[in-house]
Amino acid sequence: MSTPHFDPHTPHSSPHREDTPRLTTYAWLSIVAAFLTISLKAVAFLLTGSVGLLSDAAESMVNLVAALIALVALKQLSKPADSRYTYGRSKVEYFSAAVEGAMIFGAAAFITFAASVRLVHHSPLTNLDAGLLISVFASLVNAVVGMTLIRAGRRFRSPTLTADGTHLMTDVVTSIGVLVGIGLVWLTNWDILDPIVALLVSLNIVIAGIRLIRTALSGLMDITLPEDENRALVSVLTAHTTADVSFHGLQTRRSGRDSFANVDMLVPGSWSVREGHEQAENVIAQMCAALPGLRVIIHVEPIEDPRSYDDIPDGFVPLN
Repeated sequence: MSTPHFDPHTPHSSPHREDTPRLTTYAWLSIVAAFLTISLKAVAFLLTGSVGLLSDAAESMVNLVAALIALVALKQLSKPADSRYTYGRSKVEYFSAAVEGAMIFGAAAFITFAASVRLVHHSPLTNLDAGLLISVFASLVNAVVGMTLIRAGRRFRSPTLTADGTHLMTDVVTSIGVLVGIGLVWLTNWDILDPIVALLVSLNIVIAGIRLIRTALSGLMDITLPEDENRALVSVLTAHTTADVSFHGLQTRRSGRDSFANVDMLVPGSWSVREGHEQAENVIAQMCAALPGLRVIIHVEPIEDPRSYDDIPDGFVPLN
């Protein structure tokens, strides 16, 4: 296995680019589901006059916009690296997740406003039977599509699909809360329960938005790989450590679905360039076998030179 290259004049392909057509299919699935649920929830609102159902429909509008953003992000992801984006465009997925998280806050603000108005100005709900049935069906659609997107996001390590699926599942929780509120109104005739439940649901939406934005910011700030993956790489380096060969300065990061690692390999200064290169190739091959899709850069340095030990700042992955 050869060393992955990052030559700014030679575009390289992401190991995940071949998966992108499948990912855009999931994005289209989310778009179709959003159109369907918006239509169903709008009808339910018109039948019942429930502010909870209006808020639910508003969140589905956010789902639609988020799905369109996800589609654009995934199409950008499919483009190969070039002289301008030498590492590819994998971080576009984090921008997609951040925008979606921000839009969730917008939906929560709208729900809070509508519910507050209804708290002040009460109005009776009508046709609750039909409204409940329609909303239940819309929630089932969101649940199925949401779980599908989350599974696909984990399978393909796509923050965009994971965020989109998480948002849909948040919408399901919203719908359940709204249905509970409407059901209680149906049983008790206490119309005030409808906006109160809507306010509680908006709080849940805010929490989901905070989680999405935290995940996106972590990726944009080059968060290190998960602990178990770092341990797997350290195990490979430890296995190759001998009296003549040692390693330090391991850095790892996740960028969308791509993973990167670089490390310094210290070898005897008497070794030839070929010997150092062959040893580095062997290490890279095993690191990539431990984490498929990993891109590795190894800097070979003479073990006797004191300058080889000057570039070990805090924050590197510990090798012991």
